[in-house]
Amino acid sequence: MRPVSFARHRLPPLTIQHAVWLHLRLALSCRDVENLLAERGIAASCETARRWAPTFGAAFAQRIRKRRPRPSGRWRLDEVFLRIRGRIHHLRRAVDDEGEALEALVQSRPDRRAALKLPRKPLKRRGFAPEPIATDRLRSYGAALRDFGLANRHVTGERSNYRAEVPHRPTRKKERQRRGVRSPGSAQRFLSIHAAA
Repeated sequence: MRPVSFARHRLPPLTIQHAVWLHLRLALSCRDVENLLAERGIAASCETARRWAPTFGAAFAQRIRKRRPRPSGRWRLDEVFLRIRGRIHHLRRAVDDEGEALEALVQSRPDRRAALKLPRKPLKRRGFAPEPIATDRLRSYGAALRDFGLANRHVTGERSNYRAEVPHRPTRKKERQRRGVRSPGSAQRFLSIHAAA
């Protein structure tokens, strides 16, 4: 993992890290980040704070993921619908029992092939199969888990995957405030960074 380079930035690295954290983790607007920095006597424009998020956010998220302990053995898969430029997209998320996000994907289709992509990365990255995998009653999850040979570990129920629905709140907040989700790519970048931060 390459170290993050702060060359050619006039502000200290801790200030940049704090601004990126405020913008991504707390889902504050760039104007709010600018005002919070101004209260501390730091002059940084809104545009500067907006540019820091994609520049440094992915590197910070990767560093945080490396330090995380191994996830628990219970996984939950869930999906919500996002409206991006008038079209419906599916946001699929995998979380462990503690609520830590394992993977988040924005997809345009709700079928089995799309559902196969969600558990593939966490299974490959973590190196072990979870004991139970809780989902709602969406049929594409059952078909995808059968393809992985995990059908005997598949659990569906009334509130079995409630833990997976809680991490959707920042996305919903961003959607309600009309501050973001302009394309599937920007939604995917935001979610992959926000899940780790």
